Amino acid sequence: VLSSGDKANVKSVWSKVQGHLEDYGAETLDRMFTVFPQTKTYFSHFDVHHGSTQIRSHGKKVMLALGDAVNHIDDIATALSALSDKHAHILRVDPVNFKLLSHCLLVVVARHHPTLFTPDVHVSLDKFMGTVSTVLTSKYR
Repeated sequence: VLSSGDKANVKSVWSKVQGHLEDYGAETLDRMFTVFPQTKTYFSHFDVHHGSTQIRSHGKKVMLALGDAVNHIDDIATALSALSDKHAHILRVDPVNFKLLSHCLLVVVARHHPTLFTPDVHVSLDKFMGTVSTVLTSKYR
């Protein structure tokens, strides 16, 4: 459960991230595909090379969805309900991939905002991304 402090930390970080959605999203996907190459399975129809238009576009979509979750931090389940349905029933993404994506996003945020990425902020973002992952996998059951 996200505390009020966690929510404040997430919103603070997101205020810095939101101006770089396409760049950070693409970097997150690039990192995920490099570190966890098995995640490319779901993107066989994409050009998964660094900097490709498709990766930049999808990275931005991911970040916009996360921004929606931040903007509805008190009701993430409702905010991401349609996305949860899509990933569970249409795309059939292995739930572990959300954790891998979360890990890569944390690295990207830490890399670009090292002074902001304190241990407390790290915990808050990790909890937030864990909540997002739980919501996205909730329709699998």
